[in-house]
Amino acid sequence: MQAQEPNVLILYASYGDGHYQATKALEKSLHERGIHQVKMLDLMAEAHPKLNDLTRFVYMQSYRTIPGLYGLVYNMTKDMKADKPFAHILHAFGTRRLEEYLKTERPGVVIHTFPQMVMPKLRRKIGMDIPIVNVVTDFDLHGRWLHPDVDRFYVATEEMRQEAAAIGIDPERITVSGIPIKEGFGFGAAKSASASDAEVMGASADSSEKESEASTALPTLPKSGQSAPFAESHALEFAAARALRMGESPVPGISLDPARKTVLLMAGAYGVMLGLRRVCDLLLEQDDIQIIVVCGRNEEMRTGLAQQYANSERIQVLGFTDRVASLMRMSDCIVTKPGGITLAESLACRLPIFLFRPVPGQERNNAVYLEAQGAAFVSRTAEELATQIASLLGDPIKLQAARDRAAALGHPHASDEIADDLIARYLSNQPADISG
Repeated sequence: MQAQEPNVLILYASYGDGHYQATKALEKSLHERGIHQVKMLDLMAEAHPKLNDLTRFVYMQSYRTIPGLYGLVYNMTKDMKADKPFAHILHAFGTRRLEEYLKTERPGVVIHTFPQMVMPKLRRKIGMDIPIVNVVTDFDLHGRWLHPDVDRFYVATEEMRQEAAAIGIDPERITVSGIPIKEGFGFGAAKSASASDAEVMGASADSSEKESEASTALPTLPKSGQSAPFAESHALEFAAARALRMGESPVPGISLDPARKTVLLMAGAYGVMLGLRRVCDLLLEQDDIQIIVVCGRNEEMRTGLAQQYANSERIQVLGFTDRVASLMRMSDCIVTKPGGITLAESLACRLPIFLFRPVPGQERNNAVYLEAQGAAFVSRTAEELATQIASLLGDPIKLQAARDRAAALGHPHASDEIADDLIARYLSNQPADISG
């Protein structure tokens, strides 16, 4: 009798894009390893579509317009236990729909990328011994993730592992994997970032040859008279030149000067980054800085910024792009909102992170953690942000230290490592060879 092909169910939610992105990354890694039956289920959307639309609207509006209230609720429930009445309510939605699926499809493992813990109680009710796995998608650990009946937890940091263990989760059930992200982030196998950095710092002997190579591999912006001497002596220290030396393919619409420091500004998240134009104006006061602004799907923002800075050679504006990993590798730092996925991508690319006005809740907590680790810098005003960026990019030792801290926290292959562990533990007859 032929063995049944392994079957995986991943439960996610559409409150923001991060949970979905992590789910897709896991799905791809499992597919690449021969696990083809992977079902992605937005449980609230399928079980309670109207309620899901309402709660998503309330979430987005509170997040945008009254973030203080959102943060208050988040932090008040951060230490919530699974046996509390409110937790029972939160974890009850979608029970009937999930029960139908489990009885019909009988998955070999159920993975959560969103903390909607219907499974533990449902597993007891229907008597099916299905392993339950939580993949935490932030650098902050909310109590909703920490259900005692979950079989395995994958977390972003050692500190999260220790925090979960301190409240009673068996540390042998917790793996520090990082957050699952799409492939392509990091620096690949051709040349490590640290090797590239060392090569850059010692490359003065062949600078003229590499300067010529850079100018042909990536179209450069015209240099002012002030920046030319700077270019001749220091161009190879910057990320745009480093990316060229690593064979990074060009990004349509982007033409960088490898002699300048490059700031990547992710402006499209949730529509508006307050003070965006002021930030750009302040950064452009630094002659050796160039800016890439990514507006995502906000076409109004992209059009307005492109018109405003049409005469500036040092700021380039993009709409939606699937080349974010390349842009990160071409940049010396990133300005963004502290969502778990974007932070994980930035760390995988060893990119110092500037977090502008993080909203209360998991994102501010993410920001506080990464700031304490030396990989991120938090600011409340455009002036403070511009000063922080100029200070870091003007100090090669501080810049390298921030890159090293980002590298230490980055997990570019988290999705693959989680998939390998799941297969070893739950989806094959081979014993697991990965410790917690």
